[in-house]
Amino acid sequence: MHDVSLRKYLISVEEIYHEGGPAPARTLKRGAALAVIKNPFAGRYVEEIQGFMDDLKPLGLRMAKDLIAAMGGDPKAIEGYGKGAIVGSAGELEHGALWHVPGGYGMREVLGGAKAIVASTKKVGGPGTRLDVPVTHINASYVRSHFDAIEVGITDAPRADEILLALVMTTGPRIHARVGGLKASEIKGEDGLR
Repeated sequence: MHDVSLRKYLISVEEIYHEGGPAPARTLKRGAALAVIKNPFAGRYVEEIQGFMDDLKPLGLRMAKDLIAAMGGDPKAIEGYGKGAIVGSAGELEHGALWHVPGGYGMREVLGGAKAIVASTKKVGGPGTRLDVPVTHINASYVRSHFDAIEVGITDAPRADEILLALVMTTGPRIHARVGGLKASEIKGEDGLR
């Protein structure tokens, strides 16, 4: 068991009022929760790292709750989500994979029954590295109107011995989404895909 040592925490919400063309019926909110933590495995190879996923679960839950609160407080308003990690240079890509379970668990817990896999990405990089975190619909990964990405990063993170963890959410499809495919209104909810 490892302590989760938090250095920075950031919640950011963007609200889009217009994208050209006709004004949308409602604004679109796109939010990100970022946490910069010490990497307990930095600088050395450790075979057994899986236990750290359990240590990260409370942070994932906190980030998901805080992000929903910042986006208006209604979990039912969230339609898209994703997660990601940037590992500092003294770590390895696999350390970012430790975020898969706690990040997904946190969002699924507060969203109450989201069915789709939580899209994810990760990379190794230094301070100021940016990451495009993919977004998909929370109940059906094939809903094309919700395919998106939210760029995240913090100027001084991650340091070599840190990991930047990210959760992202949206309140709807891209404004003026019109490239066809499965619509949110057509979701069957059988398998998290359709």
